[in-house]
This record gives sequence, C-alpha cells and structure tokens, in this order.
Amino acid sequence: MLPRSPETLTAELKAQARRLGFSLVGACPAVSPPGLDRFLGWLAAGFMGEMRYLSDRADAYRDVHCVLDGAKSLLMLGIDYGTAEPRPVQSGEGRISRYAWGADYHQVVRSKLRALAEVHRSLCPGADVRGVVDTAPLLERQYAQLAGLGWIGKNTLLLNREHGSWFFLAALLTTEVLDYDEPAGDDACGACRACLDTCPTGALVAPGVLDARRCLSYLTIELRGPVPPELREGVGDRFFGCDVCQEVCPWNRHQTARGEAAFGPGPGNDPVDLATLFALDEAAFRERFRATPLWRAKRRGILRNAAMVLGNRPHEAAIGALIRGLHDGEPLVRGACAWALGRQRSGEAAAALRARLAEEPDPVVRGEIEAAMSEAALTRTRSASAE
Repeated sequence: MLPRSPETLTAELKAQARRLGFSLVGACPAVSPPGLDRFLGWLAAGFMGEMRYLSDRADAYRDVHCVLDGAKSLLMLGIDYGTAEPRPVQSGEGRISRYAWGADYHQVVRSKLRALAEVHRSLCPGADVRGVVDTAPLLERQYAQLAGLGWIGKNTLLLNREHGSWFFLAALLTTEVLDYDEPAGDDACGACRACLDTCPTGALVAPGVLDARRCLSYLTIELRGPVPPELREGVGDRFFGCDVCQEVCPWNRHQTARGEAAFGPGPGNDPVDLATLFALDEAAFRERFRATPLWRAKRRGILRNAAMVLGNRPHEAAIGALIRGLHDGEPLVRGACAWALGRQRSGEAAAALRARLAEEPDPVVRGEIEAAMSEAALTRTRSASAE
C-alpha cells in the first residue's frame, strides 16, 4: 500500500468522522497545548476544588505524548448533543443538564472513536492511534481551538459560530502527520457578559475563569460531601448539572435540535420526579442510572441533590420522601434531607427532625438537624407574623 499524503489521509479521516456523526472536525499538530500556563495557574489557585485528579496529572497535561507516545497530530472532533428544549419544571421535579438526559456520552463517543481508529489503521497500517473523550490528561478545548473548531468563551466552554456550545469534544491522536487547519481566533464574545452576570452562584469569577468550587455542575456531580450552606439556595431546581451559562449565550440562541437520538431525554429525565428517587436502593439505582452520566454522582450524591432541590422548592407531597431520606444509611443523604425538611412549613417535618435528633449518631448530621430545626422555627415565626 502506497503511503498517503497528509492531505489525502486527513480528507479521508474527516469524511469518515462526519459519516460517523461528528459535526465538527479539525486537525492540529501535537505541540504543547496552548493556554497551558493559564491552566496551571488555575490549578495553583485551587479553583479545581476536590478534583485533585487534575492537579495530580498536571505534568501529563504539559506533554501530549503522555497520552500517545510519538504522537504527531490530533484530529479534534465535536458531536452535537442538543436534542430538544427542556420541559417546564413543576413542583417536586428537578432539572438534569441536557448533556446528561440520555445515554452516557463516553460510551457513545468511544464507539465512534474506535470505528474511526480502525479506519485510520486500515489506511496507515503502521500508525499508532488513540481515541480519547474526556478522561485523558488532554486540554481538549485548547487543542480544539488550535484545530479551528471554535474559541474558548467567557464561560470557559468552546464556542462555535454554527453549533454554539451544545456539543461534546473528543480527539483522535495519531503518529501520522495530518494536514492542519487554521487555528480559530481568540475571542468572538465581544462585550457580552450574559454568562458571567447570570451564573446562579457567581462561579465565573472573571471572563474565562471558573471557580469550580462554586459551580453547580461541580457541586451536584463532582463534590462528594455536603453542598456548602451558602450555596444551597443557588442550586434552585437544578438537580444534576447546570446549563445557565449556555442557555443565555447568544451563540446558542438559534441552535437547532440536531443531536443524536441517544442523547435525547430518557424516560423520566426531563424533568425528574424527585420524591420517587428516595425509594431506590442501590440495586434499583444501578438499574436506572448505570448507563447514564448520572451514575458518576452515585446514589448518595443523587439523593443529596434531590433533597437540595426539594428544600429550595418546598413541596408538601415530598415530605414523606424526605423523612425516608432522613433515615437513610448514608450520612450525606440524612444531612441533606434534614436541611430540606427544615425549610418545609410542616409540623410533620419538624416532628421528624426532633425524633431523628434523639437517635442520630453522626455529629455532622446532628449539626444539620439542629440547624434545620432552628430554620423551621424561624420559618414558622415569620409565617405567624405575616398572618
């Protein structure tokens, strides 16, 4: 087989990528990632919170060859996941971020990357190839900008003029030289501040700088402990993830629903009936969420999130579920349910808190119950005064 020129190989790979469903495709050299110093500064500031796996692999992010030894090029890829506009949320329900409505994108995208890698190997039998999505120490957004797919916006996401930001990124690394695309410009956000001004918890502390410790996506997915009390009201009805900075972005204003069907809302995911989740044991939780992005938060994180939303949107019909959660085997769940019960205008909720306090062994949960009882008493006093 005659060797293919970089131009021919790149054209064939791009054509195959589009056949597989990737809507954005661009190539760039395997150089040191643009914006590396900014990323390392972000880590040094502690903005990653408990995501210590990022700082633990800081050295690997410096060199793309840690992902694929001998890499010469990256084929950067984007695949749309916007499938529909979210339905309105009623009392007792919570929102799931659009990217997590359906199948686990890791599985869907990896299967496409494997197919693309096989095509590459058939075209260049001696090439080493690796496909990655979201898990390798690779600054995908920076390489995507280098490959001409878009620019990194003030909300820290990659933005594309035609596709907005409702897409996943992936990469195919290869030891072959490709025909490289022109890098995208640095910024097309202009003077717009919509994402910064509407972030529910002020997590966007400066243009292009996210304090993950305040971000609802971090708080409802990555954080393993209780949500800090001062940020709980900011959760609002967002049960898993947050799309606010994307929803207000002008570049998403006219985006059409063109994402793959696999990313569309699964049964009961748009929105979620929160009270029903408290009836799920570990086996039932696994059955419902194992093949979805929600699995990452685990059962205890999911029930913590459900309690946060029910505390922000008091709902009498959910009190029974919260009382059940108050007796859950996980302290994280009990503490979150205590907080939520303290925000209900209900004698039943107050009685449940008093009863649980008498038997609660965990000091952190006891503190949550005591604070919730004080909150409940204050709420009743305000209600009586208003009457």
